Amino acid sequence: MKGIMIQGTASDVGKSLIVTAMCRILADEGVRVTPFKSQNMSNNSYVTIDGKEIGRAQGIQAEAARVEPSVWMNPILLKPRSDQYAEIVYLGKALETLSGRGYRDHFYEQGLAVIQQSLHHLAEEYDVVVIEGAGSPVEINLKDRELVNMKVAELADVPVVLVADIDRGGVFASIVGTLDLLEPNERQRVVGIIINKFRGDITLFEDGVQWLEEKTGVPVLGVLPYVENHMIDGEDSLSIRTQFSNRNKGILDIAVIHLPFISNYSDLEPFLYEEEVTLRWVHNKGEFGQPDAIIIPGTKSTINDLNHLKEKQLDILVQNYIAKGGFTVGICGGYQILGEEMIDEGGSDTGISNQKMKGLGIIPASTTFYQEKETNRVFAKYHKATGLPSNQPIEGYEIHLGKTIFSKEVCPFLTLANGSEDGYFGNDGQIIGTYLHHLFHNDEWRNQWLNMIRKKKGLPYEQIRSISEYKDKRFDLIAAEMKSHLKWDLIKQIIDQWGSK
Repeated sequence: MKGIMIQGTASDVGKSLIVTAMCRILADEGVRVTPFKSQNMSNNSYVTIDGKEIGRAQGIQAEAARVEPSVWMNPILLKPRSDQYAEIVYLGKALETLSGRGYRDHFYEQGLAVIQQSLHHLAEEYDVVVIEGAGSPVEINLKDRELVNMKVAELADVPVVLVADIDRGGVFASIVGTLDLLEPNERQRVVGIIINKFRGDITLFEDGVQWLEEKTGVPVLGVLPYVENHMIDGEDSLSIRTQFSNRNKGILDIAVIHLPFISNYSDLEPFLYEEEVTLRWVHNKGEFGQPDAIIIPGTKSTINDLNHLKEKQLDILVQNYIAKGGFTVGICGGYQILGEEMIDEGGSDTGISNQKMKGLGIIPASTTFYQEKETNRVFAKYHKATGLPSNQPIEGYEIHLGKTIFSKEVCPFLTLANGSEDGYFGNDGQIIGTYLHHLFHNDEWRNQWLNMIRKKKGLPYEQIRSISEYKDKRFDLIAAEMKSHLKWDLIKQIIDQWGSK
């Protein structure tokens, strides 16, 4: 197998972005390239064309590589449901929920087998595999049964490049310390170092490059600049904080209700590129303010997160806000929270059977959670009863356990391609609930909704911004920027020579 593995000195050092850029660079050079990450831990997921669930980052990396995402690119996805437990998504389908200890004790051999199987599939179909690690390869307490860093490099027999984030500080200690803690056979795989997120004049780091190469004996393959607004979806809580910290200061104030077990926060990312929109998180009632609209996002544990809202008294603020005519959208778990009641018959949402909780009572519906998860790519149009253009296509995906039943006749939001209906459309669009993730990635709908808010504020309508086209151009720009700061010919030589051994 020809390939290369990008590992990091810590989480959020930029591994996903670098893998994405490498995939686009190689694709532009005519190479059949695929991303791979053996094990992801994230509630930010991507649904493949055949209705399977993988990590969001690998879906985006496949788009950058101009190939169709598949489960072989991320065979194991861990979706946290609490501080102790996570759902195992195995080859795109939910398998079981285990504690961290249970996962290490009972899943390791099965994990190794599916990683080997996945690498075999990818090696047969692609010329080069660009592999992403996770966290640090030298977490000593986890190293003996890890499934995502040096063990994967060994299984794939690929060289490793170590990435460090200079923006957070301590870059020299993090690199030297990581290399020092590796086993001798692991250390031999490290063929290069990349310094990421450098701000300012990169030539000022030339002495640092020289010191690192002399100290470690490993070449520095590039010093990459800090890239703002790169639109490459993150995977963890650190990514949420960094990605949404550079928000606009626009005249449309959209408040997102923060949920401890938020999932698929990539639903919100298009608003970061609407110049008139301020997107902000609301963690407690003191941060609620007077928004022009609120969004309640998806969650991996709806009942637990609703209980959190009630403890913070945010439920009362949301109810009062909606009663006064405020625009509100609930997506997936947020949609369920807006209903009248939630019933967890088998414990699939909370882990405790027959749990019940009253919702916010905004939408006349109750949700029952079942064991079987719905994961589907969705193609839809506005329901004719909404009064919106009924021929307007809407695309997205579903990932949810619950089934929502209305207690009286309502106006659905969408008509799906299979003829079924989805969601709730109330008060001419003031209140919307839907299971459709990536709703706001549809440029026409996002513009339609923002113009509803503009009309209420007495502002002029704005034209549609094509975020999808902008994002693909960003792949090209990021790839060009990264390539200009990498020793790219040397990286290709490393891939070719190692893969020819």
